[in-house]
Amino acid sequence: MERKILLALDDSIHSMHAVRYAVSLSSLLKEAAFTLFHVQPTISQFLLDEAKTDFKAKAELDKLIRKNAEHARGILEKYKTQMVRMGIGEKCIDVAARPRLLGLVKDILDHAEKGRYDAIVVGRRGLSRVQKAFMGSVTTKLVEHSGIIPVWVIDGEVTSKKFIVAVDGSEASLRAVDHLSFIIGGNPDVRVTLFHVVPKLGALFGIKFGRKEAGIEQVFAETDKQHMDHFYAAAQKKFREAGIPEGRIEFRVTTRSGNVGKAVIDEAKKEDYDTIVIGRSGVSRAFFMGSVSRYVIDNSSNRALWLVS
Repeated sequence: MERKILLALDDSIHSMHAVRYAVSLSSLLKEAAFTLFHVQPTISQFLLDEAKTDFKAKAELDKLIRKNAEHARGILEKYKTQMVRMGIGEKCIDVAARPRLLGLVKDILDHAEKGRYDAIVVGRRGLSRVQKAFMGSVTTKLVEHSGIIPVWVIDGEVTSKKFIVAVDGSEASLRAVDHLSFIIGGNPDVRVTLFHVVPKLGALFGIKFGRKEAGIEQVFAETDKQHMDHFYAAAQKKFREAGIPEGRIEFRVTTRSGNVGKAVIDEAKKEDYDTIVIGRSGVSRAFFMGSVSRYVIDNSSNRALWLVS
């Protein structure tokens, strides 16, 4: 089955990183179609209104529309040429641009949803402290509002060789596994690590347990293990059905009393995983897109992050 990948691009080094990542990933894709997409700048509402009654304003509007279209075409053709030079078949690459109508993020999502794409790829711009606090970047807003299509955020020069999937046994984690297995399915040599952090029960609920409550912690850990055993079986089935042997799937478990998101990033750094795959929401408020995925989004660098809804 063909994988449809939408690259949301502008004329920046961040978009170039996204393009290069997509090219590096192409070696793992059995069938792939790439669309290079650009949203043109906003046109002044004043000019739009004036053009309805003023001939000179209409001429200026037409000139601006042509300029924006030519600029967009130039950006996209530049990336297409580079992708072809890097080994992607020209027939596998399409280009599309549109005027900004709904807002940059909404225009990207609208195009992706109407085109039924399997993933949106975007370059990550550096986030200031204020942007992190208010989720102010285009990339982060795209992550926040894409409730259907997975978003791949590329930060820096990244190639797709090693994948780590942060899992907590939830449906969201299983969807993350399903997405990854679909994208890289049919590659018997690929390696994937499923990484699970067993949070301390006290840290999870903000309670400090003493020695007398140690048994509660033990029961919690045993319950978590049973839950994850069922999850691993389901995950292995998905990978097996996608043509990825069980021997290529590794399971890692660690216990963390503090920040689970930091544990995910620390593991990715330690073992040099270049792609982190994570679900949007998890089994509790303490998990994904409440704290974990948001932390990973804000603090991961020089890696690709796949956020799966």
